[in-house]
Amino acid sequence: MTEKLVVSVIQCPLNSDRSTNVDRVFSALHKAVEMGAQVILPPELFESVYFPQTEEQRFFSWAQSASDNKTLTRIQEFAAKYQVVIPYSFFEVAGPTYYNSLAMVDASGDLLGIYRKSHIPDGPGYEEKFYFRPGDTGFRVWRTKYGTIGVGVCWDQWFPECARAMALLGAEILLYPTAIGSEPVSGEDTFDPWQRAMVGHAVSNSIPVAAANRIGPEGGHVFYGGSFIANERGDKVVELGREDEGVVTAEFDLSKLRIRRAEWGFFRDRRPDLYRILQTADGSVVI
Repeated sequence: MTEKLVVSVIQCPLNSDRSTNVDRVFSALHKAVEMGAQVILPPELFESVYFPQTEEQRFFSWAQSASDNKTLTRIQEFAAKYQVVIPYSFFEVAGPTYYNSLAMVDASGDLLGIYRKSHIPDGPGYEEKFYFRPGDTGFRVWRTKYGTIGVGVCWDQWFPECARAMALLGAEILLYPTAIGSEPVSGEDTFDPWQRAMVGHAVSNSIPVAAANRIGPEGGHVFYGGSFIANERGDKVVELGREDEGVVTAEFDLSKLRIRRAEWGFFRDRRPDLYRILQTADGSVVI
């Protein structure tokens, strides 16, 4: 396995036409390949507008199974042709159940597995609990051609437990496809806290972090972009602005990162014997 890892993130506007959105993302995938990317991260649920802004029955018809998903097939073909790894975020239907899911496609075009989003938000403009069941896969990492990759989806990115779990599973980089923007009720601008939360994961796990967001107005939201790649220090190596459509790329040396994680001792000095409280919902611990 090569020790070099070149990762790209895609940022773009999206609309209600699936074909247009998919073509737009594939155009960006081609650009990332030209930039030398080995791993390419598109935004969350890029085939459509961010439909969970409202609770509408009609959107359930947009879900696809993993076994009958034309976009996934197209991504697998692209990945095999250009020898790239692509995490693909999609609205999954499995039997009678619906998930916000991610398919990990290796550089061979093989499907390595599915991750189902663990943390499902429920609030004004982010009505995901109406559509998605909480994921049943647990946190996952995948040994790809270019390294071991952990992926959380959007709301997952705010939880340090998710990042640490993936690091403990052996992740060498954390990726977060996302859809985030203006808060329709409070009006709060969450751009900086959103980035800081993930930068914190990079620092406390000595691991690079990358996030891919969408941009532009969709219904009651204005998605604020800010897609970035941070290094193991939490420094943003590359970043796109609030309105920029494009692709940015960064390169890392996995062997050096491995040594840094050992040097800093975050995993050596962990005290899991004291963390039982993290298994509770309300902080109460039975002695």
